[in-house]
Amino acid sequence: MRKKHLAIGAILAAGALMLAGCSSTSGSDSASTDGKGKTLTLWHYEGEDSAMGKAWDQAIKDFEAETGAKVNFEAKSFEQIRSTASQVLNSKQAPDILEYNKGNATAGLLASQGLLSNLDDAVKKYGWDKKLAKSLQTTARYDDKGIMGSGSWYGVPNYGEYVEVYYNKDMFAKYGIEVPKTQDELVAAMQKFADAGITPLAESAAEYPLGQLWYQLALTKADRSFVDDYQLYKGKVNWQGSELSYATKTIDDWVNKGYISKDASGLKAEDAGTAFIAGKYPIFFSGSWWYGRFVNEIKNYQWGTFLFPGAKMSPGSAGNMWVVPENAKNKALAEKFIDITMSPKIQAILGNNGGIPVAAKLSDITDAKSKELIANFNTLTGEDGIAFYPDWPTPTFYDQLNAGLQELITGTKSPADVNKELGSEYQSGVNDIVNQ
Repeated sequence: MRKKHLAIGAILAAGALMLAGCSSTSGSDSASTDGKGKTLTLWHYEGEDSAMGKAWDQAIKDFEAETGAKVNFEAKSFEQIRSTASQVLNSKQAPDILEYNKGNATAGLLASQGLLSNLDDAVKKYGWDKKLAKSLQTTARYDDKGIMGSGSWYGVPNYGEYVEVYYNKDMFAKYGIEVPKTQDELVAAMQKFADAGITPLAESAAEYPLGQLWYQLALTKADRSFVDDYQLYKGKVNWQGSELSYATKTIDDWVNKGYISKDASGLKAEDAGTAFIAGKYPIFFSGSWWYGRFVNEIKNYQWGTFLFPGAKMSPGSAGNMWVVPENAKNKALAEKFIDITMSPKIQAILGNNGGIPVAAKLSDITDAKSKELIANFNTLTGEDGIAFYPDWPTPTFYDQLNAGLQELITGTKSPADVNKELGSEYQSGVNDIVNQ
């Protein structure tokens, strides 16, 4: 979600879903990382002032100093890369390395088309698999159909992301509400706000984050096998089963009780996030990518975070990945750059600027709020609690899920009817992928 989880129909239109054999390995063990006289062309779409932007800027400086190569950095928008990836990477204009979105319909699609380099040799050489928790490796590996979770490495993530609860400490204190430790306590807190005439949850259904909340509610009733079935197609998903029925019915109940405004049906993520920033709502459930912005923009009250109470799993994943195009001219140097971004120094820059490093030394993280953010993420990964995102299974499910939840909020469809339609759309999209 956010830029990471937009519908990616343009990519599918750009290149047919033809299966290509696995790309040849990059041969990094024998390739030289002496960069004298060479130029590494690098693309990414992180903001200059973001945690990732700051970290990659330093990584470029360290890379040039260590290898003698020059870096030709080209800032691209997410949409530029998303909409032209198949054509560009299949041409002589391909960069040596770029940041790319993870998931079956993005990195998996390009891997299945033979457009990304197999990084198995580099992973072994640099030991990246030892630095990444198992759940964070899922989105880095793809089989010959482009389905994540097994097969070869086609990308390397070096930061994480997850969904958590942001809360307005001042509003909680004003109404005598403690941080909830269970879902029942969360419901009681929301009821107390509602009784005071305050809508508790900043939400939007025209985009995320309502879909994230819906999935989180399902996860409170789920186990890892449900996630594997839903995300990795390891078994059939029962859309009238306890997990998804509970999620949809609970959203409906929370709308009816005033915990979620009916106006959310027409609001976008930016609307919900800025309303929380303005202090209009006490609770916002969304991704860690909002964290740095809240640090910079919330000036009039104190705020904090906590994991969804009572849940062992939450939406989240490794972050976007570095990938090396099969047509890259400097593959060994690209792999060396990836390794530098995994170094303690660069990981610490991520962690101290609102990012979530995957291989940092906690002693290197000095910012108190950043420690809280990272600690919550480490709790999730330590419990195998990263459950990916609800829209990931198919290229069109993001829009379909939002549309279904909009109909739920407006009351034009019942929870059972919403689940029936979503289940049909989900299964149709999955069939298109597994039967290709």
